[in-house]
Amino acid sequence: MFELSELEREVGTLIIESLNLEDIALEEIDPEAELFNGGLGLDSIDALELAMAMSVKYGFQLRSDNPDNSRIFSSLRVLSEYVEANCKV
Repeated sequence: MFELSELEREVGTLIIESLNLEDIALEEIDPEAELFNGGLGLDSIDALELAMAMSVKYGFQLRSDNPDNSRIFSSLRVLSEYVEANCKV
């Protein structure tokens, strides 16, 4: 079990719900683990779905041509920090 901040819990829940990851409990997500490849094993389609869900929930867009996407989506912790810095809702 991993200790998550309130925002990490919120973003982690959004990941689980928007990508229908029913067999993954929030407490099982290592906030430092990769979201793609290893870690949760997400793929490019998951990234698009997650970006859309985040746009709706947090009021900013993650563009597919953003050169920082690999860093932004590197882990739950980094993604949560990005949300905190860019949230408009």
